[in-house]
Amino acid sequence: MSAPPPQGHLANVDPRTLPDDGLGQSSPSESVPSQHRTVSGKPAGNGYTGTAETHAGAVFFAGDLAYKMKKPVDLGFLDFRDLRTRAWACAREWELNRRFAPDVYLDVVEARGRDGEVYEHFVVMRRMPAERSLAGLVENGRADEDAVREVARILAGVHSCQSRSPEVSAEGKPDALRDRWGAALRTVRSFAGTLVDSEVVDELEHRALTFVSGRGPLLDSRVSEGRVVDGHGDLLSEDIFCLDDGPRVLDCIEFDDRLRWLDGADDAACLAMDLEYRGDPTLAERFLGWYAQFSADSAPSGLLHHYMAYRALVRTRVACLKHSPADTSTALDARQHLQLALEHARRSQARLVLVGGLPGTGKSTLSEGLADELGATLLSSDRVRREVAGVTSAESTAEPYRSGLYAPDSTDRTYEELLRRASTLLAHGETVVLDASWTRRTHRQLATDTAERTSSELVPLQCTAPDDVATERLRQRSATVSDADEDIAAAMAVDADPWPQAHAVSTAESGSVDRALHILRSRMSR
Repeated sequence: MSAPPPQGHLANVDPRTLPDDGLGQSSPSESVPSQHRTVSGKPAGNGYTGTAETHAGAVFFAGDLAYKMKKPVDLGFLDFRDLRTRAWACAREWELNRRFAPDVYLDVVEARGRDGEVYEHFVVMRRMPAERSLAGLVENGRADEDAVREVARILAGVHSCQSRSPEVSAEGKPDALRDRWGAALRTVRSFAGTLVDSEVVDELEHRALTFVSGRGPLLDSRVSEGRVVDGHGDLLSEDIFCLDDGPRVLDCIEFDDRLRWLDGADDAACLAMDLEYRGDPTLAERFLGWYAQFSADSAPSGLLHHYMAYRALVRTRVACLKHSPADTSTALDARQHLQLALEHARRSQARLVLVGGLPGTGKSTLSEGLADELGATLLSSDRVRREVAGVTSAESTAEPYRSGLYAPDSTDRTYEELLRRASTLLAHGETVVLDASWTRRTHRQLATDTAERTSSELVPLQCTAPDDVATERLRQRSATVSDADEDIAAAMAVDADPWPQAHAVSTAESGSVDRALHILRSRMSR
């Protein structure tokens, strides 16, 4: 596509000339705008000044206008070989993108040869200054945070205005997500051994599909809350321009409605992934926070990481399809995006963190620190025990070990309730820290079963401290919901089952939270 748009006749696309032959989700006659302004045969002012190309299209620049066409290519996920399909796609692009930037998408026109035959269709756009591309600004360390915040507001606004339907909602359900992951993984896997590492693809597939399998309640709640919308579908920084009067968001997906029907968090995660890939993870995190604010959507962090992983895989797929032996940049692009996908897939996994140990070993302090660092929900057996028994935190329940609230049947009920609450949170994608002694093998088995049932990772941590340190802590303990004293600690030590699966975390000196986090991160990278 090296020639500029023809300088002959440019006329409006007439929907009556485009027969409906079942293209996509909407027919051409339904999608082509019925009214456009008349465009003269030659753009006013300057003539052709250059061309920009993507894998699926080309843009020809002429003065302050840009003429965008679809290439007659079949990339598997889109097929533009037929002229009528390209006409329909141009019309859909005009219609859908005006939701984001109505002053940029101006018209749809057709190009005719000297014989009067239509041989191509173009979207007429207001030309954007290349130097104001968000991608370039980010890569040069000059990102406009105000503009990115406004993009979050624009995206949330478009999402809130879109009508919901059963067809749209279906794209947020587990089966649809499996299909999307499967399609992208199949393409990328075909390049394993040449462009990408097959072991990375294998781990990514396992983690992604495990997430989907274990998050049915979360995904169902996203649908029921109306979070699955007709959005952008491919929000990248290269398609955002930071102008003096605000950002312009361009180039949403038009060739397949189902790729544009998605969870709003998925739409936002696409740009967050791209900002991180281009070197600004802090801005990526802030963008997600702004989107959450404007959309009133507090999506779990695990869900956001899952969608960021998927978006990075999509870019891996695009890089693989664009690759040629002479182009080393696409190979690097594919490998780096795939690694980014794996990193976020690892971070997406909900974790059930058991923080155990005898009284005085510092498990409650460690649990609180871990929950803060992980953004996790903290559940304490001491508090749950009192709630189950109907006892307030101010009441003393001090009794001998294995009696009263600490009797075996009461302890069993406490752990069952603790894990019931954890199960609900895990199924909704939340990481949970459970603060309890975990001295009984039977209770640890219940935790293992809970993690397996919710497709979550079980991380057992056992706090340790020298006897004199633990004893001194118990003596100095101020009023808490725990009634454990030195005698109870000694009895529990005799009664405790071995816990060889646990990672020992010394709490005798400062830094125990960092040591525990190191354990979690090392497990995450395996």
